[in-house]
Amino acid sequence: METSPIDKTINHTGNGLMENYLVVALDYFRKFVAGRLAMHLQNGPPVVYNLQPPQPQDHSSFARFARHSMPSHEEMIVLLTALAPHILTGFYDNIIQQFLPQGGELPEFGGIKGQHHRGTLPTGETALFLLAGTDAHARLSLLPLFSDASFLFRHGIVSLESVRNGEPQLSGRLTLDQEYVEVFTTGKVGLPKLDMHFPAEHITTQMEWDDLVLPEVVWRQVHELESWIKHHDTLMKDWGMGRKLKPGYRVLFYGPPGTGKTLTATLLGKYTGREVFRIDLSMVISKYIGETEKNLAALFNKAEHKNWILFFDEADAIFGKRTGVRDAHDKYANQEVSYLLQRIEMHAGLTILASNFKNNMDDAFIRRFSSIIYFPPPRPAERLRLLEKSFPPAIHLQPDVDLSAIAAAYELTGSHIMNIVQYVCLNALEGNNFTISHNDILKGVKRELEKEGK
Repeated sequence: METSPIDKTINHTGNGLMENYLVVALDYFRKFVAGRLAMHLQNGPPVVYNLQPPQPQDHSSFARFARHSMPSHEEMIVLLTALAPHILTGFYDNIIQQFLPQGGELPEFGGIKGQHHRGTLPTGETALFLLAGTDAHARLSLLPLFSDASFLFRHGIVSLESVRNGEPQLSGRLTLDQEYVEVFTTGKVGLPKLDMHFPAEHITTQMEWDDLVLPEVVWRQVHELESWIKHHDTLMKDWGMGRKLKPGYRVLFYGPPGTGKTLTATLLGKYTGREVFRIDLSMVISKYIGETEKNLAALFNKAEHKNWILFFDEADAIFGKRTGVRDAHDKYANQEVSYLLQRIEMHAGLTILASNFKNNMDDAFIRRFSSIIYFPPPRPAERLRLLEKSFPPAIHLQPDVDLSAIAAAYELTGSHIMNIVQYVCLNALEGNNFTISHNDILKGVKRELEKEGK
């Protein structure tokens, strides 16, 4: 998978000298800002950029970033302009006050006040002023710094907030991506939390592969997914197949509820060192035109270059069959599906869609899946294995317990069996009797099947 600058920036060697180069850079940047203001307000000498590169022994995240990305002098100033207030509150206000002790306006400097932050926050105008002052020729030559011509903007490391029509674009706040703030200040990136801006939940499990009971044919297909994750970089980069193959891997898990689809996705992440995020479709789908695409864009943008596994449970709610266009709602619903096709094919990681029925999925998606795996209801032998694995060691089964007979007589899924075991265990704890009879288990079976009207 493509490596982003942040992957090379995260401090994998411990804290060590983590703040060293960042402290040096911020100390230099303070002098640089003061020098630009002195030049502008007091006819001081020209400002000369002379920030030295980090020392080889400095393994802090900011030093790693500088060595790997090798930003130009101008890009480093833009980056530090956005970063400084995240570390030093009142950074710009304290410097400006030295030159305007009585207060006063300095519109050339730009900057805005935040909703909660009481100090000055930089805008694009701030960075451009620090680099070029009021020299129109120099300012024009530096405008590409605030576009995709600069790797800072191309990779989303730095961005400009949008402004109202008619206002200068550079008057938008200059923002540093929160993940880079975390990396530069703590050496690592925290996992995002489920909210309206990131409609996905991080899922984990304490279970092991041995706890999962699947038919052999399904196991082979699941191991193919492990192989793709393990050998992806070699295949796409070293073997040059990235020119011929689509970047990611798209797989459909389908089958009745409770047959192990979610657990398989979670275990794949656990055993391949990948984080797994289950997408909350209730937070993705919106009745407002364009909002669904916006929510999905936020999700895929966040997941870009992260090597995450994206798991869309009950995916037919949004990836279902497109309809004939009868009204504007149908038109935009079909546009959402088309947009999903595009984003999923662009996503470089593993995307798993889960559905109870394959026929519910749009044919256009079916054609684009790299793999389709059917999770069938467990057969009697598999149900028996699940029953044997599920009871805790503290539970003792009476001689009359015939798990084989239960497995043969009742069409239970893995989730059914876990609900039954939980019911039996709670009754045992309540009665302080940890010896379970055949009838105790049958009561749990009956209770579980009655929930589904069977």
